[in-house]
Amino acid sequence: MARPGLPWLDAELIHSALRPRAAVDALAEALRGGLDPSAGASRSIISMAHGELLMMPAEYADVAGVKLATVAPQNPANGRPRVQGIFVLLDSQTLTPTAILDGIELTALRTPAVSLLAARDRLLAHTDPLDILVFGAGPQAVRHVETTHDVLADHRALASVTYVCRHPARAQVPDIAGLRPRVLVAAEAADLIVSAGLIVCATTAEDPLFDGAAVRDDVIVLAVGAHHRSAREVDDALISRSCVVVEDVVTAKREAGDIALALVSGALREERIIALARAVREPALVATDAPLFFKSVGMGWQDVVVARAVLGALEDGALQS
Repeated sequence: MARPGLPWLDAELIHSALRPRAAVDALAEALRGGLDPSAGASRSIISMAHGELLMMPAEYADVAGVKLATVAPQNPANGRPRVQGIFVLLDSQTLTPTAILDGIELTALRTPAVSLLAARDRLLAHTDPLDILVFGAGPQAVRHVETTHDVLADHRALASVTYVCRHPARAQVPDIAGLRPRVLVAAEAADLIVSAGLIVCATTAEDPLFDGAAVRDDVIVLAVGAHHRSAREVDDALISRSCVVVEDVVTAKREAGDIALALVSGALREERIIALARAVREPALVATDAPLFFKSVGMGWQDVVVARAVLGALEDGALQS
């Protein structure tokens, strides 16, 4: 007998099924429940004739899964996305596939959810309107702003949102909470570095984007770009004065230039690095009198946790309808 086709969860369905703060909650629940990010398999990167194939497997509770992503640098010139991908969700006991999700939308949902999990307690500890400064104007930049707004809803307003990019005229960034964001080049944003309460770095930069000595003592800096050991979005000045949180210490040392280069220079000692799971389970470990710096490289456990939450939300909705 022919097997029925697997459910296909496209970007629109994923986006409508799970709001950003619910994704944050799902990740927090997983870590508080004992999920160990360091126990998962590392991503595999395979060189292909015209790019790279990335495989990110993971397992959590009653599900497992793998994200297959491709990076084809020549694609934009041919009208196709540079990065494409799917996520295959499996039953953890039988390893039977149960659903296929749009991998790009899943990544766009889970990456800012991980960042906001690291930042949520400090963001919610204040009620004054928040000034957000974002380096980059792509999907991750925008989704970090949207996730921040959703997490802060009914608790803290956004005072301003500013995107910094090389070509402001090309940027397509939506209004948020009734605010029209500004889009500037770096030279125009120097003063905003001093006043921002939240700085998001979502770029392909290889060198620091701003002077880390200039930021506020209570600033939160979320860095999600620059995934090579030789590339960094923040400088030693910021790292040396910050409380540093990462998804997993070993992974960050291996893949994150912001961390690896600071360890080499001496601006950071390994014993100062806090794994996200510890920060979630023991919030008192995260200092409140220094900048909070969170570096993310993306890990498979995040995909499987959020994919499970998406499917659960869809199933709950079907039962209630």
